[in-house]
Order: sequence, then structure tokens, then C-alpha cells
Amino acid sequence: MTLRSCHSVVLAAGLGTRMKSDLPKVMHPVGGLPIVGHVLKVLSQTGSSRLSVVTGPDMPELEKLVGKLAPEARCFVQTDRLGTAHAALAASAALEDAADDVLVLLGDAPLVTSETISNVRQSLSDGADLVVVGFEAENPFGYGRMLMKDGRLLAIREEKEASEEEQKITFCNSGIMGFGGRHALELMRAIGNDNAKGEFYLTDAVEVANAKGLKVVAVAGTEAETQGINTRSQLAACEADFQSRKRAEVLESGVTLLAPETVFFSHDTIIDPDVIVEQNVVFGPGVTVRSGAQIRAFSHLEGAEVGNNAVVGPYARLRPGTVLGKDVRVGNFVEAKNARFGDGAKANHLSYVGDASIGAATNIGAGTITCNYDGFLKHRTEIGAGSFVGSNSTLVAPVTLGDGAFVAAGSVITKDVGADAMAFGRTRQQSKDGMAKVLREKLKKAKDQKS
Repeated sequence: MTLRSCHSVVLAAGLGTRMKSDLPKVMHPVGGLPIVGHVLKVLSQTGSSRLSVVTGPDMPELEKLVGKLAPEARCFVQTDRLGTAHAALAASAALEDAADDVLVLLGDAPLVTSETISNVRQSLSDGADLVVVGFEAENPFGYGRMLMKDGRLLAIREEKEASEEEQKITFCNSGIMGFGGRHALELMRAIGNDNAKGEFYLTDAVEVANAKGLKVVAVAGTEAETQGINTRSQLAACEADFQSRKRAEVLESGVTLLAPETVFFSHDTIIDPDVIVEQNVVFGPGVTVRSGAQIRAFSHLEGAEVGNNAVVGPYARLRPGTVLGKDVRVGNFVEAKNARFGDGAKANHLSYVGDASIGAATNIGAGTITCNYDGFLKHRTEIGAGSFVGSNSTLVAPVTLGDGAFVAAGSVITKDVGADAMAFGRTRQQSKDGMAKVLREKLKKAKDQKS
């Protein structure tokens, strides 16, 4: 395809009424990314040089989100909801600046693929004036039917207006359309509202274009990628399809999933080949796992990077800002947040490591806690290379342990420990002969008196 400019308009003015939500429906997440974010992402990947997003009135949170996800996008408000063509024309000020291709997509259909969008643009490049994405529906009830003849798209017939014969058609409208830029505004503005609802439907552009003798074609997508979301059930179904697609992608890339159906990914999860992921693992947004690593069962990772040949879990939690070097071990019931582990460092069980740097080959004993929060501010713990922190120790930040430092088990450390120094932060042990027997007899007598 030759280099062509492209302006994409995303229709995102829908409310969350059927979802019973105060949040605009396109802000609900799929794979950890708001629905509209998926649409903006695929458009960016397929060369849209300009983006417009049509929102509804009183949706400042959506406009803020769009600004964060796609800073180059412009938002336009559809004040009255009078149909899809009316919504697209809300961006007419941007459409006046002509592009070679104009795409219109629904903001609540997050799984559309870059392949399908590229096929639309290729058809426009090949001379089509209007392109509509259709799909073969397993059950076409409720969908607009695509009326084809000799490879030409003649019309889109809505369910209620379709004849008995037309209702048998299984090739259905997805709502995704591509316009040759020089005809886009002309076609949209020619659409009328002579229908039961008095609304302006973008699908009517097909018959308008045919009446003008323009070339109108259809390209095929899949039912899964074109599904829209209007209810919580549809949101759950879309999430399931996203996860299924992501699992297949990860497996194909050379990752071992011991029980694929129990592993959940985010839209931006990066996993290198030769990683092993065990059962019931959740990857939140912002996770990268390097080759040779093993993520063991029932672990939860978010905003973290796992180095080569590191082992995480089972039952570990990595929170945002955690970076594990190569050969690191973070074991069962260990939680790490905003913490960096040098190569070969270990925290094998029952520890909290927050706002800390752990030097290479350092061992963090069971039950160790970095006390990083004083009720107002966070503070860091710095531990050098080759250090040893004994079990059940408490490190009260801000505090620094030098290279090769040794902290005795059960210590509370409130002051810096120098390199190769040994720190004891506990009271001296005392033993009183016979006192245990005296105490038992005293407690037994008290219990007997209550009986």
C-alpha cells in the first residue's frame, strides 16, 4: 500500500446505561486497558496520522483519558445523540481537512485487529470509495445484513426492515467503515433521517454512495474481533476472547503455559521465549518477563520486570516498580513494591520488601520487613551486595546496610550498618531456672478456680 494519510474517527459517546454504571462504557477495561484504548492503539499501529474521538456531553473523564492515551487526538462532543452519522459529523471541523482515507470505528469494539484495518485501507488504496467491514455471524439475529451482488455492497439492511429472504443472510455489518477522503463529508452530510427513530445512520452511506455511482465494497473480519460491548455479560465475553487470543499469541512465541486457561494477561504483557508460567498466574499492566524465568503458581505481578532465569513464587506478589535482576529468587508469600533486586539476590519466603534496593547475592531471611512508611512519607532501605538479613528482622527506613553486612535474626534495625559489620537489634536473652514450672502451676490454679 502506498503511503496515504489517514484520519480516524472513533465514536465513543455511549453511556454505560445497560452496564448499570456511571462510568462511560468505553472506559471499562479489557485486558487492563480501557475499551477505547484498544481502538486507539490499533489505529496508531495502522498508520492513522490524525485521530478524532466523539464523546458525549459531560464526559470530562473520558476526554482526560483520551488525552493520556493518545495526546495527538482531538475530542468532539455529540451534544444530542441522533445516530452514528450525526456522531461522526460532530468531528466535521477536523474532517474538513481532507485525508486520503477516513475511517470510522465504534469505540466499544476493542478487539478489532490491525490486519482488518489494514485491509480496509488497502481497499481504499485500490480505488474503493466506501468500504464496510462485515463478518459471518453464527447467529445473525439483531445485526444489519450486508446485501451483496457481484462483489459489490448494495445496502445494509437492519433486522426490522429486512425481508424474510434477507434475514437468512449471515454476512453482517460490524459498524467499521472506511471512506475515500474526498467523498467522506459529502456522503455523511447526504444521509437523511427518514426512519422510525428519526436518526441519522452511517450505514445509509452505502446506498447514498451507490446512488452517486461510487465504488462500494465489503471486507471480511471475524465475529470475535468486531463484537461490541453494551452489557456486563458482553464485557466478560470480550475479556474471555481477549485472554484466549493473548494466550495463543504467548504460546506461539515460545512461552510454556502449564495451564493456559488459568493464566491472565494484560494488553501490554511482554514475555520472552523460554519462560515457564505455572497455574493461576495474573499479569497486571506493565509486566516484562525475560528469557529463562519461571513464574510459579498463584503469583500476581503488576508494573514489574523479571530478569533472566529469575524465579517468582509460588504465591508471590510483585507490585509496581519492582525490578528483579537475573537469577533472583522471590519465593512464597513475598511481596515486593518499588524494589530493585540485584543479580542473584534472594527473598525466599514470608517477607515484605518495599521502597528498597537489594544488592547482588544478598539473602533476605523469612519474616523480614522493610518499614518504608511513617504514616506521612515513604522512605528507602538500601542493602549492599553479599549481605545477609536474618529471619524475622525489621529494617526501619531510611536505613542503609553496607556490602557484606550481617543482621542477626529477630533484630530491629534503626541505624545504618557498615560494610562487613554485624548488627544485633534485640534485647539480651535471659533464662530463669524453674520459672516455667512455677508459671504453669499458677496458670493451672487460676483456670481451675474459674471452672
